[in-house]
Amino acid sequence: MAADIPQVRAGENAALKRWLPLLGIIVIVFYCLAPFYWMVVSAFRRPSDQFSNAFIPAPFSIQNFKDVFSSGNGFGRGLLNSLIVAGSVTILTLIIGMVAAYTLARLDFKGKNVVLAIIITTSMFPGISLVVPLLKLFVDIKWINTYQAMIVPSLSFALPLAVWNLTAFFRQMPQELEQAAMVDGCTPAQAFRKVIIPLAAPGVFTTAIITFIAAWNEFMIALSMTNKKSIQTANVIVSQFTGATGRDQPFGSQMAAGVVVTIPLVIAVLLFQRRIVAGLTAGGVK
Repeated sequence: MAADIPQVRAGENAALKRWLPLLGIIVIVFYCLAPFYWMVVSAFRRPSDQFSNAFIPAPFSIQNFKDVFSSGNGFGRGLLNSLIVAGSVTILTLIIGMVAAYTLARLDFKGKNVVLAIIITTSMFPGISLVVPLLKLFVDIKWINTYQAMIVPSLSFALPLAVWNLTAFFRQMPQELEQAAMVDGCTPAQAFRKVIIPLAAPGVFTTAIITFIAAWNEFMIALSMTNKKSIQTANVIVSQFTGATGRDQPFGSQMAAGVVVTIPLVIAVLLFQRRIVAGLTAGGVK
């Protein structure tokens, strides 16, 4: 009988080791999804029930979504502005970032490590510290209420991380690839365009997704550089929603707008999760 006790304890320890990681995953998933679930539930409540604490809206209502897309809010135009800004930032970041990263990865020149250190250091500056000088500059050059007033600052925040990630990715690719292409008659530019970029697609795609999400969610710069509803992004317009009397809190409408703004990002991540994971893990195993 005493001999069976260690076996029972060993079985309990094995079960604990097997279920404990699963329990941890469940806790983390719940912690991450709970705010989004509450946002969705609040969006489908009636405006009169917007402060209810029920876990399921009863009855369901789409009135908040109708209010979001009412003509006076300008939310539809804000979504278009967000798409223009985020898309422009992503495209420019990839074009400039790939060229800069490839140069830093392939060329040897004095001070290259210092340049890389400066690039990554610039991403550590708090954005709020740059708002006032940028606002003064853009007022002087008449950039207020323009797309470039939102694109250029967002580009300056996105480029350091993109260059750093792509530089590490290009470094892991053997130089023999370009050399073989040039032996076959390609110029260095053609070798980069026809050989390196296709092979670097996972890393480039991951950088594009991360950049787009950051630009899509940007709020502080867009709020500071625009005061016309026709040029404001969706995040700024949501923050300016007013209730029925202009003084009450439009909680339900803001939750509905949050669902609409989040859905494109969720769909993009779900559709391209394999490419994102491939880009994040590329070069991890040799």
